[in-house]
Amino acid sequence: MANTMQSNKLLDNQVFRFVLSAGAGFVVDISAFYLFYHNLLAKHTYTIGSFTFRNSTLSLAISFLMGVMVNFIITRALVFTESKLSGYKQFFRFVGVACVGFFANLALIKILIQDFGVYAPVARIGAALSLFFASYFIHKAFSFSLSLRKHGTAEHHTTSN
Repeated sequence: MANTMQSNKLLDNQVFRFVLSAGAGFVVDISAFYLFYHNLLAKHTYTIGSFTFRNSTLSLAISFLMGVMVNFIITRALVFTESKLSGYKQFFRFVGVACVGFFANLALIKILIQDFGVYAPVARIGAALSLFFASYFIHKAFSFSLSLRKHGTAEHHTTSN
């Protein structure tokens, strides 16, 4: 009985639900990155048009998009449900924030791989984790237009309205 009450209390916590949502997107992202990096994009570089991209860059672009889609769907459905913005606005804002996050991830991964010799999948995990907490507040305030004052449990929301 106590475990059920603790579980319900955790699930009422918006930050915890965001951790679960972002975690699901993260698992999709990291898994896809590993698959693309090791199996599907086996060459070291690829030329697309007049641009040459490293395997790690293309793997990141594809896996990041997959993770963002999963993260948005779950975040919209389970985390920031009280948002009054249309789904289209939420999606475009979420993707806009994710694009900024993508370039921050790309820069961190490049530094970790090229300057410090970190194994690419490990660098990907480190970069993603380093940007996690900022994304909660940015998505809450910008993507879903919700007050930063209200976060935590559902009970907190009802008492502070």
